[in-house]
Amino acid sequence: MTRLGDLPARLAVAGVGIPVVFGALFFGGWVFGIVVAAIAALGVWEFYGLMRHRGDHPFVLVGTAGTVGLVLLASTESTFSVFAPWALTLVLVVAALCLALSLVFRWPGGSPAGALGSTLSGVCYVGLPASILPLLRALGEGVPGVEGMGVWTPLAFVLFPVLVIWATDTAAYFVGMAIGRVRLAPSVSPKKSVEGAVAGVLGAVVSAALMSSWWLADLPHHAVPVTTAAWMGAVISVAGQVGDLVESVLKREAGVKDSSNLLPGHGGFLDRLDALLWALPVTWGLLAITGVLS
Repeated sequence: MTRLGDLPARLAVAGVGIPVVFGALFFGGWVFGIVVAAIAALGVWEFYGLMRHRGDHPFVLVGTAGTVGLVLLASTESTFSVFAPWALTLVLVVAALCLALSLVFRWPGGSPAGALGSTLSGVCYVGLPASILPLLRALGEGVPGVEGMGVWTPLAFVLFPVLVIWATDTAAYFVGMAIGRVRLAPSVSPKKSVEGAVAGVLGAVVSAALMSSWWLADLPHHAVPVTTAAWMGAVISVAGQVGDLVESVLKREAGVKDSSNLLPGHGGFLDRLDALLWALPVTWGLLAITGVLS
């Protein structure tokens, strides 16, 4: 629950952050890629901080470089079929480098397996989902005739999971505050309720259907009908709520309240990204299943 004393700080962060992110989104290309890479770098740095709290010793610089590299690679190779093999190669290079460094810095006094696992986990947990954002931006730009469809159309596939998660969080918060009685996962996040979670899914369904009717239903060769968008919204909402709970578990295991204090009133970047990091790969998978990507 947000304390009133945090409100000015939260508003100040939002007042700076939202224009920067949306400005980069509108520019696209390398501008968007660099902004996403910077946010991902801060997120994975916070993840490694959680790992250190629980006793692991990840290779922070290697993992951060791998995370940034994935996002910038997606900004360069905007087609998934080209991006995927290079991304796999980069992850394997990170793994090999961690193993080599473990011989010098994590043995015999440390834990090579823990260093390798926590470093790769950060790259996969933050870097791979974040790299989907430039791919979604490129997908919107690739719609035939998109130049004459309005300024929002090229951004539609990026905004789809973002707004679905925003609708989920908003509906879950207010309904949970008003009528939430049954705890969803009391050992993980005591304030979350089943009523709020259900409201979050319903809010996501409505927002996804509205976005389809405004932007996605009429895209040539990439159309997402209203009914399809609605059930996709439900799946993305569930994935985002699971992602929120997963990060709560990580923080509880590390014994901290927030992933960092980099965002006054909000906690850390990972606290803001937790649901989206799960929603993005699920969104990409659903677009593949429904034939939009082909």
